[in-house]
Parts: sequence; structure tokens; C-alpha cells
Amino acid sequence: MLSTASPTVRGMLWMVATGILFTLLNSVMKKLAEGLDPWLVGFLRYALGTLVILGPALRLGLRELWPKAPRLQLLRGAFHAGGMLLWFAALPSVSIAEITAIGFSGPIFICLGAVLVLNERMTGARWAAVLVGFAGVLLVVHPFDGGGFSGVSPGMLMMLLSSPVFAGSFLVAKVLTRYERSDIMVLWQHLLVSLLLLPFAIVNWMMPSPGEWALLVACGIFGAGGHYCMTRAFRVADISAVQSVKFLELVWAAILGLVMFGTTPGGWTLAGGAVILASTLWLARRESRVRPAGAA
Repeated sequence: MLSTASPTVRGMLWMVATGILFTLLNSVMKKLAEGLDPWLVGFLRYALGTLVILGPALRLGLRELWPKAPRLQLLRGAFHAGGMLLWFAALPSVSIAEITAIGFSGPIFICLGAVLVLNERMTGARWAAVLVGFAGVLLVVHPFDGGGFSGVSPGMLMMLLSSPVFAGSFLVAKVLTRYERSDIMVLWQHLLVSLLLLPFAIVNWMMPSPGEWALLVACGIFGAGGHYCMTRAFRVADISAVQSVKFLELVWAAILGLVMFGTTPGGWTLAGGAVILASTLWLARRESRVRPAGAA
């Protein structure tokens, strides 16, 4: 039963939901970026996500919408917007293999930050799961096979820099769970990132078609839902304990590609996916042996 599972296992399950929603989000955003400016897509994704989460949050009353830790909310918004600016600036000059491999360095930065900033206990099992999961990612993208990495470009450096900046956002989110409700955290994150990205959207504005508006609304739903699930994961478990689940996004992406586009995963994808899945299940089994507080 989920209610009797350890906090870490519950957090990992919330992160599984996060990964599925973010995989759907990235697929739709990739489709939208074919016809719209990426800066505009990023802004509208967060602006519409604000409206998605605002409806349920209004039931709490206007007084409850004001954050209890506004400075931390501002800090998180600045981190997240900064990461997005670096990511979008690097995107045109970085290959898909490089984006994937560098992006999945994020859990390593988060685990380091959890130890140094949050004083979390990073066990050997957690380090092993993160590092083995990252090895699985490298199997999937096999960047050194055929010259996938052909030197360090400015785009690669910006993409790499975005990982610790995003990690800063997630670490602040973990601290915010001590003060804020999950829905209020997601609301203010989306609102602040929207405001910070607004100037870039104005410069690159173009009117989306009705079909594109529908996809943008879907992005708002997937993005807000993903961040909500991630916040719930951070609330119940150490942020370092749930990072290995991040690598499962490659598995969800492979399944989505097969179902939606008929793209059959190759041998490298299957091998890497097996390694990622095995490391995640192994850590979940180890962490499940830790009894939740109050358990008999």
C-alpha cells in the first residue's frame, strides 16, 4: 500500500509522474518550436500554466495566495528563468546527443547541492543509483561513438551552465516545501518565470494558430502538473533520494516515440533503458526497507 510505503518510495512515485508529464510536455514543445519562436513557446507555456494552477488555487481565498516566503519565491523564479535563458540560447548550436547527455547531469548537481546546502545524508546507494543512471544515459546517446562530441563549443558551455542553475531552482523548491503549499509554490514559480520571460516573448511575438493555441494549453497543463508532482516528491522525501528517477524520462521518451511516431528504440536505447530502470528499482527496493515514521 502506498500509505505504508517509505517516504522515499512515495517521493520516487511522485517523480515517476513528474517524468511522464515532462516527457509529454517536451514532445509537444518540440512540435510547437517548429512553427513558433522557442522564446515565445517558453513564455506562453508558463503563462498558460499560471492560469491552469490559478483556478484551483483561488478556492483557498485571495489572502492564501500570497507566499509565506516571498524572497525564496523570487530566488527560485530567478534561478529557473536564468536556466531557461541559457538553455534557449544554447539550443541552436548544440546537438540532440549533447543536449541529452548534458541535461542529465542535473541530478548530479542537485545531489551535490543537497549535501552542501541542505545537509542531506547522501548514502552510497543514492550516489550509486545516480551515477549508474547517468551511465545508462551515456549508453543511450553514446556521444563518443562516431564523434558525437566534437569539441567544447560556447553552446555546450551554456547548456552545461544551465544544469547547475536549474539545480539551484530545485534546491530552493525543496526549502520552500517547509513554508508553502505545493499549489502555491507552482503558481508563483509560473507567474514569476512568465514575467521574466515576457520581454523576450514581446521581441519575438507571432500569433499562434488555433491548433497551436490548443497545444500551448496542453503544455500549460502538462507543465503545471509536472511541477506540482515534483513539489510533492520534494515534500515527502530527500531531494537527493529521488534524483535517479529523473533518468527514467529516457524510457518514457522511447515509449512515447514508439506509440506516437512508430520509432523503434535501437539497441543502445534498450541497453541504456535497462540500466536506468534497474538502478531505479534497486534504489527503490533499498529505500523501501526504511520504515516510514509512525509505522509499526
